Amino acid sequence: MAGIRRTVVVKLDVDDSDATLLHETVEEYLWAANYVVRDAWQDDYKPTSKTKLHGRTYSTVRDETRLQANLVQSARNKAAEAIKGVVARWKNGKKASQPHFTTPSVRYDKRSATFYDDSVSLSTVSGRIEAEYVLPPEGENPHTKYLRNDDYEVTGATLQYRDATDTFYLHIGTKTDVESEIPDDGDTEHSTVLGVDLGIEQIAVTSTGMFWDGDYLNHRRWEYEWIRGRLQQTGTESAHRTIEQMGDRETRWVEDCLHCISKAIVQEAVTHGCNTIAFEELTDIRDRMPRAKKFHAWAFRRLYDYVAYKAEAEGIEATQIDPAYTSQRCSQCGTTLRENRPSQAEFSCQKCGYEVNADYNAAKNIGFKMLRAGQKSPHGGATRHLALKSGTLNVNGEYSPAE
Repeated sequence: MAGIRRTVVVKLDVDDSDATLLHETVEEYLWAANYVVRDAWQDDYKPTSKTKLHGRTYSTVRDETRLQANLVQSARNKAAEAIKGVVARWKNGKKASQPHFTTPSVRYDKRSATFYDDSVSLSTVSGRIEAEYVLPPEGENPHTKYLRNDDYEVTGATLQYRDATDTFYLHIGTKTDVESEIPDDGDTEHSTVLGVDLGIEQIAVTSTGMFWDGDYLNHRRWEYEWIRGRLQQTGTESAHRTIEQMGDRETRWVEDCLHCISKAIVQEAVTHGCNTIAFEELTDIRDRMPRAKKFHAWAFRRLYDYVAYKAEAEGIEATQIDPAYTSQRCSQCGTTLRENRPSQAEFSCQKCGYEVNADYNAAKNIGFKMLRAGQKSPHGGATRHLALKSGTLNVNGEYSPAE
């Protein structure tokens, strides 16, 4: 038996009083997860055992928050997974800093949430709330295919709040067991990867040749900074209030922009039949991208998060890979030289003469890295493919044109 897992994103209909409880629950849940991390960081050798972290933090978190026991355990598990990720990176000689959770979300299991056909009961800091699903009409959509399908069982969910739309969404995990004649190793002939490179001039570029220009975003960002600077010089109470209002408007505008880009990236993956969307690792991205500001690092993380949960609804996985040398490697012949990238925007291979946009070249290399990382065929055959504009390319360099 091989289990098929799918995630369905459902908008929740929540009244104001229940929304307040959910916001408070999110705030205390994040505090709990961050507390567990801070406690672990006191040790030279960071504990990753959930049992050990439970013994050290459970009582304090229960005393300091109003979270129900299962949500306390959920927050601890979230922290433990993040700590394990950092320790794993250290063991591989990579940099990683202390995790800190800010994304407004809460993980629910079937003890802290009860799932019905058209609604859900969620544990909060003050009892439970009932929220109805906002579902599309019956038809060909993920809600009908998985959520309303008796063959799929709900396994849990993640509550997420989107500030741009002031809306709560539930990412509901579903699972079914099906007979399979082929072992499910996640590496079938039809496994296809979409590579994505992030940058300043181009916010995102895919291995299929789609570009999202960053000029407008950067220009609007500069305008906001210039106006803030003028208001700060004024120094009046009215100017201070205007600065705060501007910050809210700017955040909403940027998040709307990133939502549009993430939707287009996921659609590009769907169009090309991709199972995976590969991004470069976002940890320490400002160290690798000197021109990037704190704003860009925040925007990149936000974009990845938006792509990840939109991709889940399509049964597509979003992941991050080590980006080492992806900007210097020729995606055509594989030659890796610093001289291959004479400028920020240009790539020119010193060996084979391949000339192309540098970000597009990097996007293909990110996809190639994901291909090589996932190559597990015992017969040495190429079982994974990189999505290109005109077709696909496997890890052996064999090209298949689009039909």
